Amino acid sequence: MQQPFKHLIQAAFIAATLFTGTAALAAETSISVPVTELKFFDTGVGPLKAAVGFGDLTKGAHSTYVKLPAGFVSPLHTHTEDYYGVVITGVVANEVDAQAKDRPLPPGSYWFQKGKINHVTKCISSNECVVFITQPGKFDYVNAQK
Repeated sequence: MQQPFKHLIQAAFIAATLFTGTAALAAETSISVPVTELKFFDTGVGPLKAAVGFGDLTKGAHSTYVKLPAGFVSPLHTHTEDYYGVVITGVVANEVDAQAKDRPLPPGSYWFQKGKINHVTKCISSNECVVFITQPGKFDYVNAQK
């Protein structure tokens, strides 16, 4: 594995621990998961795929890897819960105004998305994007009201 990617994975796990406090400490044993062993599955949200960092995104507090295909642009949407995102690969943009100029978030960048606030998430690079998100509650995806 390339060294920068390895360090970004480590940074994502550290971020998850900082952002979720005791939730990350609740595991009964220490674990290590090489990136080659991540098992991505369909999220049911368009082409997005996810892999478990910890927890279960359908039930409660979690940290999850999410793959966005190159060129992906979400519709304007919200999530009930706040979340933190760390860019692992690719270049992401996350803006609350669908018409706003993209602020590129390259690998190592992070953003905070307030729950119940409309936003658009994009993979603006020519290669797929992988992000690591952490939420205190379950994941949902609600299309914005027009």
